[in-house]
Amino acid sequence: MKGARIDVTEPYLPPLEEFIPYLQQIWESKRLTNSGPLHLQLEMELAEFLGVDHIALLANGTTALLIAFEALQLSGEVITTPYSFVATTHALRWKNLTPVFVDIDPDSLTIDPKKIEAAITPRTSAILAVHVYGQPCDVAAVQRIADTHHIKLIYDAAHSFAVQDQGGSILRHGDLSILSFHATKVFTTFEGGAVVCRDAEMKHRIDSLKNFGLGGMDAAFDAGINGKMSEIHAAFGLVQLQHVRKAINLRKRIDNRYRQQLGGIPGIKLFSLTAGITQNYSYFPILIQESYGTSRDELYYLLSDQQIFARSYFSPLISNCASYRILPSARKNNLPIANFCEDQVLCLPLSPSLTDEDVDRIVAVIRK
Repeated sequence: MKGARIDVTEPYLPPLEEFIPYLQQIWESKRLTNSGPLHLQLEMELAEFLGVDHIALLANGTTALLIAFEALQLSGEVITTPYSFVATTHALRWKNLTPVFVDIDPDSLTIDPKKIEAAITPRTSAILAVHVYGQPCDVAAVQRIADTHHIKLIYDAAHSFAVQDQGGSILRHGDLSILSFHATKVFTTFEGGAVVCRDAEMKHRIDSLKNFGLGGMDAAFDAGINGKMSEIHAAFGLVQLQHVRKAINLRKRIDNRYRQQLGGIPGIKLFSLTAGITQNYSYFPILIQESYGTSRDELYYLLSDQQIFARSYFSPLISNCASYRILPSARKNNLPIANFCEDQVLCLPLSPSLTDEDVDRIVAVIRK
């Protein structure tokens, strides 16, 4: 008999009564947007929580990418990974930037630094790397390449809220780091995003760009857009922030249970947790290898038949989508590891609401 529906991810929803006082404050102040008091409070509390110097809140992660590219005045080509959500590359195209794909590391599934340097041309203005499933890139190696060639470095850190390496927040690396606060993320504001930057001057520029490029007396100094986060979204973020440590610990418990029960199953590859990295357990990817005896797609449908909904993040690869496969760098022989993983990857359900019984039910289908 089929059990209750289990989705790949669900947001952690704190008690509704904790949200009500913030709504009351918004109604009384009549400040709904335009960097209101709750927006400013959330920026301050997030910067402290994450251990970063400056953070600018935005309407969503895609807007954060667009504004980051504008703030750094990128042009020409940007080296990036095909193994990400399409929003990463779509933002490049919206800014008339040409994505140049390089292959991924087979262990971390992040951009392979050894492939980057050969892809650099006189038209290259930046590297756009992605921390995948919360697993950081080889930040030291990528930074050395960016420094050597005097190009910008941006991290799409949509999966990496609260992830740390031995030196502190993973968000401190590169010129800018981008966060998403979408409903599926570890920390959510319903919809939302942010740019993390190093200095007050860049923070000021980003704040101007997200508000139509306006400066004093409503004069437009930049060609900005409307990328502001509302007070309602900021209020939900302030409530979420009080519970995010608990939510991450619940995710860790589920991750551990998966590892205990899936380890040793022939044809099921688990990814190791990197030593020295404080994880946020945002996703639980596995590879369905040939020796398992059933394809990734077949297992996906077997799970779906039992009301268990996994996701093939990231399949199809960005480089195999119609908008990008015409690019020379998108050729499959240029991206063998990414294409290999595309056919095998499956992200199992992982959210704070999952119970041990839910995990056992998922594992039973995989074992069967």
